[in-house]
Amino acid sequence: MYVYTMGQWLLFFFLYCFLGWVWESCYVSAKQRQWVNRGFLHGPMLPIYGFGAVIILWATLPVRQSLPLIFLLGTLAATVLEYVTGAAMEALFKVRYWDYSQQPFNLNGHICLTCSLAWGAFSILLVRFLHPPVEELVLRLPAFLVDPLAFLLTVVFTVDAVRSFQAAMDLREVLTRLTEENEDLRRLAKRVEVISAFAEEDLRRFRERTEVERLLRQERWEDTLQQLRDAHVKRSRRRQLLLEDSLRRRTGAKLTALDNIREALEAYQQRLRDAKGLTGEALEARLSEVSQLLERLRDREASIRTRTAKRYRQSLRILRGNPSATAKSFSEALESLRKLGDRREDAD
Repeated sequence: MYVYTMGQWLLFFFLYCFLGWVWESCYVSAKQRQWVNRGFLHGPMLPIYGFGAVIILWATLPVRQSLPLIFLLGTLAATVLEYVTGAAMEALFKVRYWDYSQQPFNLNGHICLTCSLAWGAFSILLVRFLHPPVEELVLRLPAFLVDPLAFLLTVVFTVDAVRSFQAAMDLREVLTRLTEENEDLRRLAKRVEVISAFAEEDLRRFRERTEVERLLRQERWEDTLQQLRDAHVKRSRRRQLLLEDSLRRRTGAKLTALDNIREALEAYQQRLRDAKGLTGEALEARLSEVSQLLERLRDREASIRTRTAKRYRQSLRILRGNPSATAKSFSEALESLRKLGDRREDAD
């Protein structure tokens, strides 16, 4: 088995992180027909490729003269790594950054037979063709440079990883809040319908004014897009304006729905107080329920007003770098964010 120093192993890791990023970014950009900075990190590195290459090398270098063993051991090592990484990231961030659920012979969507076989082919390509020149490059570095260079790259990688981890946690929080917000709007509107006992015409008008489902399913972008196309501002500023204006419209629409629900609750509250046939504990119970609903409305309104464009920009960056990402528990919120990102791209 070939023995490398820790510094050399780290340099191999970072080189393969970079080469993996080049391959994935070019491949995904060609499919998307626009540049995609692929991956989880901000910088030009894909850790899954770095870890995959190092694990494959560790497993196969002792048998590098045997193609069948390289294929077999490389397939097993890389497949285990891909499954563990995918499962861990989904458990932590509640987002599946790659999903093979539609592929035949997949296991929980984290791995599939096709990709495992591809890892085996990559193992042969890596060990026989790619690693020899990379190995020669690293081994030719002066010994006094290897460890300092590895340390510097480790510091840069760690800072990027910490920032990216925080951004991924922010995405998780954004998806969670959007999902809770949408469901709460539905529940509040439905509860007001039940307790207020609207007449048929009043119920129709309330639903038209509240429009919860339409607000959650439709986005009105045309005026904003045209306005931003006509604006004489730089590209980055135009994208920022689009995001901020889109968020303002979404926030305003949901706040309007909450206002309409509040008006209905307050009207019902007044009818309860004026009712002569309802007194005592029954009246207090209904008034208490209305007060609780109004408190929920105030809390939800405060939550909606605190959203910022900065957190959404970070979330959209992750989604652009992982266009196949899915989130089973937050599918509606994830699709909403994707539409937001797509509209920003349309304005460029």
